[in-house]
Amino acid sequence: MDNDLRAQAAPDYAAVVLGNLAEPFPHSAHHTQVSAEDRPTPEQIHPAFYTSFDWHSCVHMHWLGASLLGGTPRSPSAGAAPEGASDVGTAAWVDSSTEASLRAALGANLTPAKLTVERDYLVANPSWERPYGWAWLMRLAATCSASSDSQLREWGTALEPLVDAVAELSVAWMAKAQYPVRHGLHTNAAFGVGYMLDAFRSLGRADAAAACEEAARTWFANDRGWPGDWELSGQDFLSAGLSEADLMRRVLSADEFAAWFAAFLPGLSSESRILQPVSVTDETDGYLVHLHGLNLTRAGQVARIIATLRESSTSGASAAAAVLNEALDPLLKAGLRGLESGDFMSTHWLASFAWDALGSVAALD
Repeated sequence: MDNDLRAQAAPDYAAVVLGNLAEPFPHSAHHTQVSAEDRPTPEQIHPAFYTSFDWHSCVHMHWLGASLLGGTPRSPSAGAAPEGASDVGTAAWVDSSTEASLRAALGANLTPAKLTVERDYLVANPSWERPYGWAWLMRLAATCSASSDSQLREWGTALEPLVDAVAELSVAWMAKAQYPVRHGLHTNAAFGVGYMLDAFRSLGRADAAAACEEAARTWFANDRGWPGDWELSGQDFLSAGLSEADLMRRVLSADEFAAWFAAFLPGLSSESRILQPVSVTDETDGYLVHLHGLNLTRAGQVARIIATLRESSTSGASAAAAVLNEALDPLLKAGLRGLESGDFMSTHWLASFAWDALGSVAALD
């Protein structure tokens, strides 16, 4: 089912990537000035990632572009590329002309020289973009490094110094963070650590992966009775509860996770608010449109949790998976409708979340 949706969506998402990487303004700068003279342009301090409204959005637009070039695990499905796609390296999801444009746009940014500047900025500002931007950067590096495409692997090599920097920064942060950030915005700890854990495992950074696992257990292993009906606030793009569950399924066995999940969200049903789609009243409001992302991240997280529950033989796991499965399609469809507005406040980030959700749902088939 969902592989067809990805093939259909890929050309539009590629256009979003290309448009964003050519769009330096408007830009939301997160640079802390240390003097009156410290007024760099975004491109001066972030020569690789200065478009797409803000740094983290630019990073995950690069991840989406790399994924469309064939860097996503399990894609294209059944070994068949979309019609007109190139057969160079891993098959891309787009036609040869669009593929060439994506390669040119990403290749112009993912150079060793530009990425050295990006690394130096991260090292000099150790809490900057923590952990959300770190997570997307690690996903980009892991996607490129794991690809069979030679150009993507070159980008992965160029990103290795940034992987080293983020691995060191994240280990230091998790060692001193007594409490996780639990709200549904960028600093949510579970969301960022979950994707960093995946990436560190893929990239062979065992120490950083172990630190992620330890932090997850320390922060969340004893959580019970999550208030799923109360977690939603007006500008979330993450479900704090489902982000936590999505992290814990990565560090527990399937049976352990099923027991943890039952205690974490007791009484979960198809009517539970945590599983209901939400709507957006103003597509031009950069915070209100976060709710489109909430539908998509919930869909992706629900799909991945279902996959883990299906591996469990414990009592109640199949019933919980069935409840989640009932919620999956409405969440996904509501989230995908969010891409229809075409407003920049949605397009500078939402396609990445859509592609991520589509891939997780496709993996269930």
